[in-house]
Amino acid sequence: MTTNDQNAASFAVHIPDVVLEEEPLDPAQIVSGEPVVTGKVLWESADGKQVRGIWQITPGVVTDTEANELFVVVSGRATVEVEGGDVLEIGPGDAAVLREGDRTTWTVHETLRKAYHITLGG
Repeated sequence: MTTNDQNAASFAVHIPDVVLEEEPLDPAQIVSGEPVVTGKVLWESADGKQVRGIWQITPGVVTDTEANELFVVVSGRATVEVEGGDVLEIGPGDAAVLREGDRTTWTVHETLRKAYHITLGG
């Protein structure tokens, strides 16, 4: 289920049951382990600047440069270190905000699944 129409019907999904598709992870991002990333875009704005979906990562350590994102953890646990900033301990029920350009290191302790809203380009 992906829609690009802001006027599309409202919908609800049961996040734990959403079937995810494998997303390539740049090997340069992997610090340790063999993490696998999967996801599913549920909605994208017509201009492509806003995306809502589900994302999951298996245990390991990866680096990333973030977009402007709000997410809620549904399952799993991770430590997210923001370069020059805070260390976020996240788990089920936690909401987090990452700023565009944040350089992060994710240490995933238990397979983590989150629902997210990303705003791209400022």
